[in-house]
Amino acid sequence: MTWEEQLFSLLDDLEQQAEALYDSERDVELADRSRTEYAQVTQASRLMASVEEEVGLEVRGVGFVHGELQRVAADWCLVHGSDQDWVVRTAVITLVRGASERSVPEVAWSPVARLGLGSALRRIADTRDPCVVHRVDGRRHDVVLTRVGADFVEAVGTDAKLLLFPFAALAAVQSR
Repeated sequence: MTWEEQLFSLLDDLEQQAEALYDSERDVELADRSRTEYAQVTQASRLMASVEEEVGLEVRGVGFVHGELQRVAADWCLVHGSDQDWVVRTAVITLVRGASERSVPEVAWSPVARLGLGSALRRIADTRDPCVVHRVDGRRHDVVLTRVGADFVEAVGTDAKLLLFPFAALAAVQSR
C-alpha cells in the first residue's frame, strides 16, 4: 500500500468516525426536540383526535362515563352514551380510556370547538328538557336548566326552587 493510499484510508476512517459521532449527537437532539414538542400537546387536543370514537372517561364526582365522543372544546366535551348525552367539563376528567394516539392542534379546530361550556349549557337550557347536574363533590340534582350566566347556570329543581350552579362546581350534565 502506497503512502497516498494509506493517507486516503486514514482520511476515510476519520470521516466515518465524524459521521458516526454526528449521527449519535443528532439522535439525542431529535429525541430532545420530540419531547419538547410533545410537552405542547394538551388533553383537549388528544380528545379532539378521538372524536367519533368510543371512549371512557373517569369523571370526578360522577364516576365512569362511556360512549361516543361527539364534540370537544377547550373546557368541555360531549359524550353520547347508550341513551343519554353527557356534557363533561374537561377539567374534572381524571382518566381517559380509548383515546387516539394522535393529536389535533387547536389551530386546526373549527370555530365551533372554541365555544365555551356556557354555550353547551345554553343549548340544553333552550330545550327545557329535564337533566341531571352532577357536581364535583358527587351530589346530583334533577333539574331543568333555565338560563346560563358568565360563570354559572341557573336551574329549577324538582321542588320548583331556583338553583345556581357555578361552573367550577359542575362535573357533568346528563340528559334524561
